[in-house]
Amino acid sequence: QVQLVESGGGVVQAGGSLRLSCEASGIFFSRTVMGWYRQAPGKQRELVTIMTSAGSTNYADSVKGRFTISRDDAKNTVTLQMNSLKPEDTAVYVCKATYYGNDYWGQGTQVTVSS
Repeated sequence: QVQLVESGGGVVQAGGSLRLSCEASGIFFSRTVMGWYRQAPGKQRELVTIMTSAGSTNYADSVKGRFTISRDDAKNTVTLQMNSLKPEDTAVYVCKATYYGNDYWGQGTQVTVSS
């Protein structure tokens, strides 16, 4: 059974930083595309960033230069470092794993950026 467990959300002032982590189990992590998505109230879920098993990354324009994704295959963990946070970054952040065409989602963690 695949499980993704996020941690690290919280409340931070604008300009601050947060670090999210997602630990995966039940999956061959090193062959998995890992990604972070977010969903703000009243909005559709959107891609924040993804990282392939080879380490290639893609970022939404809105977070380029501020957010960094990384992975530790030995620990089955993907991390999202978020700097220079803005109120518009407020959302539920959800981790996704894509493994052989199947998508698996975490439960999400709330990030709130106050102005």
